[in-house]
Amino acid sequence: MKTLKSILLGLALMVVCGAVKANNTDDGKLTQNHAINTYVDAMTRGKLQGLSDVLDQSAQFSMLRGKTVLSFSKKQMLDYLQANKNTEQTCTITTSIVESNANVAVVKVDMKFDGFVRSNYVTIANTGNGWKITNVYSIFV
Repeated sequence: MKTLKSILLGLALMVVCGAVKANNTDDGKLTQNHAINTYVDAMTRGKLQGLSDVLDQSAQFSMLRGKTVLSFSKKQMLDYLQANKNTEQTCTITTSIVESNANVAVVKVDMKFDGFVRSNYVTIANTGNGWKITNVYSIFV
């Protein structure tokens, strides 16, 4: 009887662990840090693996150039980055969290080149399917 109880307890434990693992939809990947690190790798090292996964379908990219704002869709940005794949930028990267809560975060990603800095304000949202980039606004200082 003791053996039967041990076997049933073991099976119950396996079922509970399996159910907990099944509820993990993002498989630990689509976190805030993963989204930002994937974005930084794409922009500075030309490493595009996983970028499409962390960009929301409606992601918008805006860039202030002088007094003109240029806007790009997810597809346009992916096409541009694909054409420049594996291009390493000569810059220093710093990131800082501007605002963060359980649903949305704004992260400032500075790319410091010789003579100027490109500041990217990256908005990431908890979409229910993990954290995804929804908006990037870039300015040059």
